[in-house]
Amino acid sequence: MARCGVAMFITIAIILTKNARYRMTSIYEQGLPRTPANHVPLTPLSFIARTAAVYPGRTSVIHGDLRFSWAQTYARSRRLASALVGAGIGPGQTVAVMLPNTPPMVEAHFGIPMTGAVINALNTRLDASAIAFMLDHSETRVVLVDREFSATMKAALAQVSVKPLVIDIDDPEYQGAGERIGICEYETFIASGDPAHAWRHPSDEWEAIALGYTSGTTGNPKGVVTHHRGAYLNATSNIVVWTMPHFATYLWTLPMFHCNGWCFPWTLAEIAGVNVCLRKVEARAVLDAIRIHKVSHYCGAPIVHSTIINAPAELRQGIDHKVSAMVAGAAPPAAMIEGMERMGFDLTHVYGLTEVYGPAAVCARQPEWAELGISERARLMGRQGVPYTLQEAVDVLDPATMTPVPRDGETMGEIMFRGNIAMKGYLKNEKATQEAFAGGWFHTGDLAVAYPDGYVKIRDRSKDVIISGGENISSIEVEDVIYSHPAVMACAVVATPDPKWGETPCAFVELKAGAAVTEAELIAHCRAALAHFKAPRKVVFGELPKTSTGKIQKFVLRDKARSAAAIE
Repeated sequence: MARCGVAMFITIAIILTKNARYRMTSIYEQGLPRTPANHVPLTPLSFIARTAAVYPGRTSVIHGDLRFSWAQTYARSRRLASALVGAGIGPGQTVAVMLPNTPPMVEAHFGIPMTGAVINALNTRLDASAIAFMLDHSETRVVLVDREFSATMKAALAQVSVKPLVIDIDDPEYQGAGERIGICEYETFIASGDPAHAWRHPSDEWEAIALGYTSGTTGNPKGVVTHHRGAYLNATSNIVVWTMPHFATYLWTLPMFHCNGWCFPWTLAEIAGVNVCLRKVEARAVLDAIRIHKVSHYCGAPIVHSTIINAPAELRQGIDHKVSAMVAGAAPPAAMIEGMERMGFDLTHVYGLTEVYGPAAVCARQPEWAELGISERARLMGRQGVPYTLQEAVDVLDPATMTPVPRDGETMGEIMFRGNIAMKGYLKNEKATQEAFAGGWFHTGDLAVAYPDGYVKIRDRSKDVIISGGENISSIEVEDVIYSHPAVMACAVVATPDPKWGETPCAFVELKAGAAVTEAELIAHCRAALAHFKAPRKVVFGELPKTSTGKIQKFVLRDKARSAAAIE
């Protein structure tokens, strides 16, 4: 029987091999072509087209006394696209925006990619030299500038190789005196465009949709290029992981320049939600907006949530509806979770980077966690979590072997992502792109552990990036400025814990023999060359700990900074 069985299998194999010679492709590929009828490249631009057709009268934007419907926002976005095309903008070119969270910023996330161009949302907190680098590096052709930032942009434009076309934006909610530096004002510009403009659908969902610069760990930041497919999928994942309903009212406390607002401009279009715009994040403005507009959702760094929790009680009066809050960055402490719960706010912890469109992992809550005490619940909710719904995987791997570390909550490895919600790569930086994707995973540079339930948690950072109020600060960039002071022999900048910002820069400085400089003078020196949030809040003078080869031991300084902060 055994010999009969073997012979039978050999005969079957011979027959199948002969048949395969006559049919080299699967029957499921024969006569079943991919056509425009059954295959359309994914793009989040399709969301606004659908919503404008299905829910044209639903409110899309609230900004002060200004109101737009989705039909109007769609028409304005198409006008912007049309006007940009008229100005010579086309596929593969870059249009930069330096804007707060206002209606034009929402429209830019649709109107710019409708031309096939790429939106480069600039961090409004950066200094002129950083902005100039980004404009040059991205070969920006047009830039939209809110008057609040015209001084910085004017200084940046004085440094660029090729000056882009500048369009001013006069926001009625801006009370400052920033000058106009462009050829015309935004409303005049889009008035020249066609509200029925036949916008360009990407021919390939791999086409770039956005460019965002990381703060980096060296002088010049890296330009992260994202694609239509990833933006579409992450915008949809936002809905699923947060169980967002149709017509949700979303408050823009998160800057839209942060990873394109974590893809929420496109998410809100997908669910016909309401964009409640906000120029500045201040406790009164945030809480008033939540109360008046019945805001259901908002996102932000830990400082945003702390600002709300610690606001005077009278500002929180009258908010009696459920509010869903999303926090990224440092793990939410028990006090924050407890404070949110007392207010009736539901907190979700997410994790990600610019390279994965913002959050691409979520600490998905298990129903049974609700029965646990606050300290245990905070421990579980403080983890970086599991993959976003439409992200393929997040894991903790040994970067040397590219194998998963044991899920014991102790063994350290590097957090890595894999899937469609990952960047195309770094603009004009093939070497960095290859390094980031080595082994078929995106390397975050964050050291972490994995738990038996599959959830991951960051333990340390392999790069010396300081995360302050949700902003990344390059320690090397700050060190370069400190080194430029004539009294400085050596320096190192590390993160020190801060109750408000999460982390702030702390500088350890060794002076030259016979030289003198005060802490205040050195901080002022840094502020003159950097955005103020990058300048150290504290300077410690003394000899720096070094290895036998002269390398500064930053881990020793981190311990000192943490210990000093704990005592204070």
